[in-house]
Parts: sequence; C-alpha cells; structure tokens
Amino acid sequence: MRTPAWTEDELVLAGALVVKNGWRELRTGDPEVHELSELLRSLPIHSAEALALPGFRSPDSVSRKTTDFATNHPQYGGAATRCGKPTRLMIDALISREAEMLQAAQAIEEGIGSGELHSIPPQTEEVDETGATAIEGRLLVRRALARERDPKLRKLKIEQMRRRGRPLGCEVCDFNFAHAYGELGEGYIEVHHVTPLHVSGPRETKLDDLACLCANCHRMCHRSRPGTTWRTPASLRDLVRKSTQSALHPVAPTSAS
Repeated sequence: MRTPAWTEDELVLAGALVVKNGWRELRTGDPEVHELSELLRSLPIHSAEALALPGFRSPDSVSRKTTDFATNHPQYGGAATRCGKPTRLMIDALISREAEMLQAAQAIEEGIGSGELHSIPPQTEEVDETGATAIEGRLLVRRALARERDPKLRKLKIEQMRRRGRPLGCEVCDFNFAHAYGELGEGYIEVHHVTPLHVSGPRETKLDDLACLCANCHRMCHRSRPGTTWRTPASLRDLVRKSTQSALHPVAPTSAS
C-alpha cells in the first residue's frame, strides 16, 4: 500500500502551522512538528492499513510538507520543492483568506480534542462527485452536514417561518415543494447554515443562522470547487441571477474579419 496523499484536513493544519511560523518551514525536531504528527495520525479519516505504514505522517513527513508550503509561497526567493495541486491551492487559500483558514484549522483541532469529530459518522455528500473534498476539510463538511440534518433543528426553523407568515420556499430560487408536489411536498424544506460552523465558532445555533433551501440549492451551497467549500445563500442567489441574465441576453459571437 502506498502512503495516502495528504487530505485537505491535513493540509489546512500543516499550512496553518507554516503561516504561524511566518511562512518558514519547520524542522523535524521542532516540538510543534511532533504535535502535528500525532494530531494527523489521530484524525478519523485514515484506515488501519495507512496508520500501520512506516513513517506515515511522521515528524519527517510533516517537516517536508511544511517545506513545500514555505518554498512554494510566491514571495519565496529560492528554489521551490515539487508539490501537488492540492498544496498549491491551499497556499493560495491561506494567502487570500488567511483568517478564515486559520479558523478552519482551529475548528479541526478543537473538534478532535473534544472528541466531537470522532463521534460524527461519515455523511453522504461530504465528498463531491470528483472524489475530492474542498480545502476547508472533509471533517468540517461532515460536521456541518450532520448538524443541518438534525430533525429538531429543521422542525424549529419551519415553525419560525410559519410564525412569521412566510411561505416555506427556497430562499435562493423560491422553489416550493408543496406547490410542485401537492400534499406530498407539504411542510418539506431543507435547512442550511448561512455561515460555516468553523467561521461562526462552536456556539449554539440560532434559528436566524439557518436558511431554508430546496435540495438543489442546498447541494450547490455545499458543492466543492477548487479553492472553496461553501457559499452563502445570498452569493448563490447572485450566481443564479447572473446565470439567468446571461441565458436571456447571450453575447453575440463576433464575426471574423
């Protein structure tokens, strides 16, 4: 068995360590490298076969990964080590969204330390159709999906919408299950955290933190793309509007001279 490639959960943790070290690599003997090695080996995403491999996420391998991050930074003056696209994407994310990515790393560390992320079973759709999770990490997507599927939370959100006299429709595309499916769709909607849990922090979820979405828009809010995991209902609504306008007013092709 070959050593598994670094996952996004692992990359965000290693990248955060490099950022905190001023975008400098860390040596094998550094205590923080040993701590990260132990943390990576404790993540509930590795098989027993992987953990049994000699040197799997050892301090040496962690140190080499910090070198990849440091030497592939755009402002590094020396020769860059060879690294894969996922590492380069993580570098870009840490540069453009440093505060958010450091929050994501902290959320993973806290979730592992508390045992929460060990107790959440794998969720459908935590990995996209390409087989790759997004850079914030599979474990954070797993936690978000698990909480959004809490039937008590969904019930309370539906009750809030009805008290406010608002139709139980998608807040992005206005799709209404009852209108489309009659009695079968009555009272059905999905809920979505407007702000990712690693950004909002481990606080109690408030009903106003949730949005009502149809199944399609819910998946699009979570769909992984290079460099990002999630988008808010407002940003997705803007994408729908732009796509609709583009379809209604296509750009005419220019004729060759």
